[in-house]
Amino acid sequence: MYNLIRADLFKLRKSMAIKVLFAITTASAVTMAMIAYLIAQSKLAASMSGTGFLFSDVDMISILGGVIAGVFICGDFDNKTIHDAIANGCSRCTVIVSKATVFSCAIAFILLPYAIITGIALSTGCKFSVGSIAIGFLHVLTSEAGNPFSASEIWKLIAVMFTLIIVYVAQLSLCVPLAFALKKPVLVVAIYYAFSILSGQLAKLRGSSQVFKCIFDCTPYGGNYYFVTLHSGAGDMFKAIFVSLIFIIVMIAVTYCAFRKSELK
Repeated sequence: MYNLIRADLFKLRKSMAIKVLFAITTASAVTMAMIAYLIAQSKLAASMSGTGFLFSDVDMISILGGVIAGVFICGDFDNKTIHDAIANGCSRCTVIVSKATVFSCAIAFILLPYAIITGIALSTGCKFSVGSIAIGFLHVLTSEAGNPFSASEIWKLIAVMFTLIIVYVAQLSLCVPLAFALKKPVLVVAIYYAFSILSGQLAKLRGSSQVFKCIFDCTPYGGNYYFVTLHSGAGDMFKAIFVSLIFIIVMIAVTYCAFRKSELK
């Protein structure tokens, strides 16, 4: 497994696709912060908050995460890399875990610009605002803006950002079984993006049913996991990470159950 992960990480480092996606998230993070800043300074109308949300992490990663799964998992079916690994004695479980690990690293990598830009923006002490639609890193940016940071709060900010990245990785782990089952990048991107929109709508129903709330909160799509900030307790962040890790394990298990007897063509 170690050799497979090393090989995939090397391929990821050399890939033009990951460089392009990193450039896109960097440009999007800067644009998101600029729009939030200009709205807070009343230099842009509040109606532009929707445009700022389009460049936010939660919206961009819903599309780009599926693209990564399509390129680095579905693509390995097309070029027979997965076939060769299995033919050379690697178990299907090993292949799945290695692909999921590298996929998670790729998601974390393209999210780094959002974490870095958010940290830089908060360090300026300026105000940022997009109204009530802020989620994820955009929510951290708008809720903590203008507050001075102590050394301990900087470490907590890093913990908050780490928690958000783990939550996003867990949400996108759904792409792993989709990629192994469908093997078509376009289908993976379309289905996951549609599901991300649906999960956002379902999050609004959490208050209507206690049973539904409990079930939904056992997944990384639970609404509160998007809103961790410096005011969140360690227990809240631990719960978000724990739920996310369990969900990732479940997705890997589902992938293995579906893939272990499937025929490779």
